[in-house]
Amino acid sequence: MVVGGGLVGLAIAYGVRRLGLSVTVLDGGDDAHRASRGNFALVWGQGKGFGTPDYARWTQASLSAWPGFAAELADISGIDLHYRGQGGFHLCFDEGGFERRGAMLDRHAAELGADAYPFEMVPAFELRRTFPHLGPTMAGASYSPRDGDVNSLHLYRALITALRRLGGSYRPGAPATGIARDGAGFAVVAGGQTFRARTVVIAAGIETERLAGLVGMSVPVRPQTGQIIVTEKAVPFLPYAVSTVRQTNEGGVMLGDSVEERGHDDTVTTGVLGITAARAIAAFPVIARLAVVRSWAALRVMSPDGLPVYQQSASQPGAFACICHSGVTLAAIHAGELARQVAGGALTGQAAAFGTGRFDVRAA
Repeated sequence: MVVGGGLVGLAIAYGVRRLGLSVTVLDGGDDAHRASRGNFALVWGQGKGFGTPDYARWTQASLSAWPGFAAELADISGIDLHYRGQGGFHLCFDEGGFERRGAMLDRHAAELGADAYPFEMVPAFELRRTFPHLGPTMAGASYSPRDGDVNSLHLYRALITALRRLGGSYRPGAPATGIARDGAGFAVVAGGQTFRARTVVIAAGIETERLAGLVGMSVPVRPQTGQIIVTEKAVPFLPYAVSTVRQTNEGGVMLGDSVEERGHDDTVTTGVLGITAARAIAAFPVIARLAVVRSWAALRVMSPDGLPVYQQSASQPGAFACICHSGVTLAAIHAGELARQVAGGALTGQAAAFGTGRFDVRAA
């Protein structure tokens, strides 16, 4: 049983079903806070895990698995994910930022040693060969050939479709209200019904803290607000994914680079959107000509240190909690290695590094 039908829960459920186990996903309604429907859709690794090599290696392992994961998921679901894995750029707005970015990635490479990912710093005069519309004040960008993006709504729909085609069950409109030990397994109350399973995975985003407490786990989660702008469709001018500005397969341009700590508030604010738009226009002035067609704010799922949490209950084995703020990037490894470990009943290797023990001051 997977409690939570976002990208994290669906990827784990899909992977478990690929292993031949029966699986049911219990999902909330459309009024739920859903990072899976509000994300920026990057499949991204450069810079991630600086100072935390376990996270960097976990992320890079997922990037390595993404091409095969995307091809298989598209084949089973019949849905084109519009996955682009040919590389991605992180823009630098001034020379100081360009130098700092290069120094940071050099230190990251030194941290990872033989496991370091490839990258290069591209000055503005070279970057304009790839992006002719680059703004005159830009200093350059970092580039990694392993990064990319995807149509995240297609990814979301493909996971549901593939799960069902493989014989798994997806039940929307059934938010879990209770979880308890029931013999050798667990009983989950959701949508006025009781469901039973040998193993339960709680992947309910910001609701995970409350639900995990029902099976003896303390999983601290906080929401973090991010705001996004989408423009009208335009002739393609961004051939690669850029970390804060990306053009979708449909032609619309997504703008987003905000981080706000304001609790469960997911309202849109013109001040933040104005700054986001100004930065995007500095990067690519052509964006100033495009009309805004919609904007939204969504809540990222964050642990205290910003890293994923994968934990099995010590008091009620068989109950797992899984959260992260990179559900798109980590979807491939969630459907692969993490699903295998959950199915096997134990978290090992790199996944074990993301347990909740790191939040216990005495234990840490």
